[in-house]
Amino acid sequence: MEHGKLTPLELQIMEALWKTGRLSIREIQEAFPAEGRPAYTTIQTTVYRLEDKGALRRTRKIGNAHIFEPVLTRKEGRGRLIDELLGWFGGRTQPVMAHLVETGKLTLEDVRETEKLIQDLARKETER
Repeated sequence: MEHGKLTPLELQIMEALWKTGRLSIREIQEAFPAEGRPAYTTIQTTVYRLEDKGALRRTRKIGNAHIFEPVLTRKEGRGRLIDELLGWFGGRTQPVMAHLVETGKLTLEDVRETEKLIQDLARKETER
């Protein structure tokens, strides 16, 4: 299922849904900090756009309010964002990794966890 790129506002809306599960447009709007909170109509338009992208869906209607739930998982959303970022570097991970190391954002513990993931994936591949 292709969801397309997500804008920062769309990601914030999805984050509210990932945390809570199901929300109305009003509840999504209220999940934003009061300072700089987008207008109801802005949230509504963005929710409908996310619905068109297949990232969320209406589950039911309570009174006049539609209740929405995520279709796109947090993992898929993050993966899409990371793929987009890597696209800026021609798909190469090395420049991103170098930046993370140089800024202290990638720790030795992160590297060890990543090594374990790679080993687990390799083990699964050989079991096939």
